Amino acid sequence: MTRFYLTTAIDYANGEPHAGHAFEKVGADVIARYRRALGDDVHFVIGMDEHGQGIAEEAERRETETQAFVDELAELWAGVWRRLEISNDDFIRTTEKRHHRAVEAIVEGMKASGDLYVDRYTGYYCVRCERFRKEEELVDGRCPYHPKREITWTEEENWFFRLSRYRDPLLRHLEEHPEFVQPKSRRNEILRLLEGGLDDISASRSRLPWGIPFPGADDHTVYVWIDALTNYLSATGYPDEGYTRWWPAMLHIIGKDITRFHCVIWPAMLMSAGVELPRTVWAHGFVSVSGGKISKDAGSELDLDELIDRHGTDAFRYFLVREAPWDGDRDFASASELLARFDQRYNAELANDLGNLVSRTAAMVHKYRQGSVPPGAETPLDEARISFAASYHERMQGHLLNEGLKEIFGLVRRANVYIDEVQPWQLAKEGEAAAERLDAALGSLVRCLRGVAAMLGPFMPDKAAEIWLRMGGGEGLPSHAEAAVPPEGASREEAAPTTRLEVRKGPPLFPRYEPEE
Repeated sequence: MTRFYLTTAIDYANGEPHAGHAFEKVGADVIARYRRALGDDVHFVIGMDEHGQGIAEEAERRETETQAFVDELAELWAGVWRRLEISNDDFIRTTEKRHHRAVEAIVEGMKASGDLYVDRYTGYYCVRCERFRKEEELVDGRCPYHPKREITWTEEENWFFRLSRYRDPLLRHLEEHPEFVQPKSRRNEILRLLEGGLDDISASRSRLPWGIPFPGADDHTVYVWIDALTNYLSATGYPDEGYTRWWPAMLHIIGKDITRFHCVIWPAMLMSAGVELPRTVWAHGFVSVSGGKISKDAGSELDLDELIDRHGTDAFRYFLVREAPWDGDRDFASASELLARFDQRYNAELANDLGNLVSRTAAMVHKYRQGSVPPGAETPLDEARISFAASYHERMQGHLLNEGLKEIFGLVRRANVYIDEVQPWQLAKEGEAAAERLDAALGSLVRCLRGVAAMLGPFMPDKAAEIWLRMGGGEGLPSHAEAAVPPEGASREEAAPTTRLEVRKGPPLFPRYEPEE
């Protein structure tokens, strides 16, 4: 069993979750479920970033006490992730005592290395992303990610972190560990940033009451990004003995807009404090509408609850991952185009291709073999199943999630073609003369759908479990080996079923969607 510690960026607690947040969480959940199906010991952490100027201002605007405000939001967000069946093992909050202890410890470690000093900051600050901005970063005088909000001119005395000291060590690390920043396009961006040189950064904010007190300077709070990044360690129990059970993280999953924090500042902090670096940071792209990130401002048509209600949780999870490349961006011209594309994929791929395949297979097994099918001889469909499964694992190991889904549905389409090719209804008419060929055809279709269920499990856990159950499996999702979809190194013979499989019929998995006139 391989230890696999996986995290996402923690969400900023200044409002309600929206569809844009779901893209990262669902993708990370797919990876976590995939690793569990391989037999890995997975620890999957998500959470909430609850400190900072923006949160204090939002609580004040709502005329509520700040802790009560973030408590309410944390429960709201956690409820949304439960509805989307995000299988996180921990939900870390930066207002927790365990997190405060970790932040204090890492700041003390950085201070012991001689990397913290007091200086004065004068410049721009984006309260929405809690980020200091250079003038050359601004677009029309505003933050490029929050153009609707005025940027704040700030002058204050802060503790600073000697980030400039870590330019060369970071370049060496990237050279020796090219897997540290992925995909390759993001790695190249970080290399260019490092080659251009690094400036020291603020490690504290002065006169800001909502945050973790800076060790040794109670009139300062720890800068919210230093605070937030440490969540990956605090969720392991750091600095207590035993935190290395999970640390270092095998994979940090983040959005491409915060690579500088996770691929430059975070590893430099860890180097300074003498803590081992994570193995890989994966920076995914964005799903956007009209060139802008999906957000609560993109229009009521993209309300997260309504999107989930439209075709159900599993279908929404499927659409998010299927439509957008995990290593790139996907832009829709409008919210209406996104909804139309969702409906199209639901009907064509889920209702027609997959749903009909499950219904046809179960119906034929019941009609021709009273619901019980022997393993039968292998057919060309079995060879296709093994081939598609190998490609699926290759894509999934490389975190190319949408391509993994393409392999699954390539197999689904091949199975539908196979039915038309062998025509089981004609074999049934031939009686005993074609009995073995009919058994082989039906057996290979059932094995194919068992394999589809296992591969689809990380993406659509409920529907995949239903397919597995209908195709003779037990309750709950199988491992890949149990479903005759062997990962690299496993034996096909060991994984394949050797007894008759009892197939169940049921209502349509994905009732066809007919939009109202």
